[in-house]
Parts: sequence; structure tokens; C-alpha cells
Amino acid sequence: MAARALPASGIERTEFLSVSTDHHGPWTVADVLALPEDRTHRHELLGESLVRSPAPDVRHQRAAFRLATVLHAAARAARAPVEVLGAVSVTVPSGLVVPDLLVVDADAAAEDGVSVDAENVRLVVELVSPGNSTIDRKLKPMLYAEAAIPHFWRLEFDPVPMLAVYELRGGRYVERTTALSGVTTRLGAPFAVEIDPAGLSRQ
Repeated sequence: MAARALPASGIERTEFLSVSTDHHGPWTVADVLALPEDRTHRHELLGESLVRSPAPDVRHQRAAFRLATVLHAAARAARAPVEVLGAVSVTVPSGLVVPDLLVVDADAAAEDGVSVDAENVRLVVELVSPGNSTIDRKLKPMLYAEAAIPHFWRLEFDPVPMLAVYELRGGRYVERTTALSGVTTRLGAPFAVEIDPAGLSRQ
């Protein structure tokens, strides 16, 4: 898979690693998938650079679990032939990314592999972390759009939770709506779901 070199500017805590003690030359998708399991970091391939991000904090994981639960219930109610997954690697034209949540075709999820192809992904969701904000807001949406994933959501936590909802049009994501904290918003794609971001991270 051909990969583009991508800039590392503006990224706070995320580490860009072009070379490790056990690796020489450009990284490939196969190289990254072959790395041993690491519960303290996530590994992604952006261009030819291995990106290692810190594991999400408690608020992030709480919100991801609750949002996944909402999506799962809505998908079942709609009888949509999909599965909701968390932090699974997705192969895209420019490398390998790990969305916080994704909705994939049920047939693709049934293969039980270590990654899924972007063509089988209906929705990706990023929960913005302070250390990865530039990647979550700018870089990864660009890669998802390039991979023609039809729907992208971005959950922001501060100053209050809000969910920005995007749809792919003409190769770019266009914002369809924003679900605000304290308001139940009904979304129609990739299936009908009602959500109030206020309850996603609250203890």
C-alpha cells in the first residue's frame, strides 16, 4: 500500500515514530498490525510514520462505552446489518487508523480479523482528547474522507459535551448538525438514533 508522508506539527502528546529500536525504514500496515498488544498506547500508521498515542482516560472511556451502547441499541431497533465496535484498526489509503468507535458491516465484523477495510465502515467516531486534538479534529477526518467513509462524528467534551455530525459529500465532510448538551437530537444516518451528549461523560 502506498503511503503519504504526513506532517506532525501542532500535535501535543502524540508521538510520531519513524524508526524504533527493532524497525528500520518506512512502516507498513503489516508492520503495525504485527506489533505486540499494548494496553497503554494505541498505534496508528499515518503516511509512513508510526503514531503512538496514550491510552484514553476514564472520562473518554466512559463516554465511548455509553455512546457505543446507544448506537448498538439504535442499530438493533433499526434492524441494520451492522456491528458497533470500539478502537478497531481500519485500513485506509494513507495507512492504518484507530477510531474510538466505528460502525461496520456485519459481514465484515464476522470475519474476526485484527483490522477492517474502510470500504466496510459506515460511521467513525472520534472523542477529542486534549493530547490528540489536532489529529482528531483535522488529520483523521481527512483520512476518513479520503477512504470514502460516509459518516463521521466528533464528540467534544469541553466546555460541555457536544457532538458534531458530518456526512461525506463530494469527497469532503460537510457538517449536518450539532447535538448540543441537554438537548435530545434525532439523527437519521447511518440509522435512526436519538442522543443527548450531556449524559455521555457524566458520572
